Amino acid sequence: MDMLEIMKSNHAYTSSHMDMPVHLQTKAKTLCFEYNQTSPIENERRSEILKELFGTCHPLTFIEPSFRCDYGFNIHTYGLTVINYNCVILDTSPVHIGANAFIALGVCLTCAGHAIHPEQRGEGIGTSKPIMIENDIWISANATVCGGVTIGTGSIIGAGSVVTKDIPANVIAAGVPCKVIRPITDQDQINLPTY
Repeated sequence: MDMLEIMKSNHAYTSSHMDMPVHLQTKAKTLCFEYNQTSPIENERRSEILKELFGTCHPLTFIEPSFRCDYGFNIHTYGLTVINYNCVILDTSPVHIGANAFIALGVCLTCAGHAIHPEQRGEGIGTSKPIMIENDIWISANATVCGGVTIGTGSIIGAGSVVTKDIPANVIAAGVPCKVIRPITDQDQINLPTY
């Protein structure tokens, strides 16, 4: 398997920075720069850029600039995806984002990591693990989701959380490290006013 195949697989891997496809990262940085320079009324242009950047881009994918990613080809959206201002996706492995995903401002999804031992870290040895965001999730402001994590359908991640382990479906989870606080129930439904 070549490096690109390894990066696109849904498996964790270790690599040297020398093995990473820098030319593809340059392409992603250029497309992110173009995206971030668009006007708020240039919806068609934004959509074109995201389709070129992402591996899979559902037509209902909306991202507020500024947005950054490592490669783009490893980002996959499968339905309505709303990503707010100043988000970063370090997609050295696949990042799958299910339908009805609401990702708040300042969120970081990071597949990439570094070697723990300082000598190896100094040599540019890195790690990478995929991220799975299932359907109907809300990741609140300034949360970080680390590589290897799955966030279950319907769950909410609290603001400022650092998610290092899988989160089950239909729960509210928060903290550093992020932990389940409670399940989401019918009691959480909002009563809408009648006019």
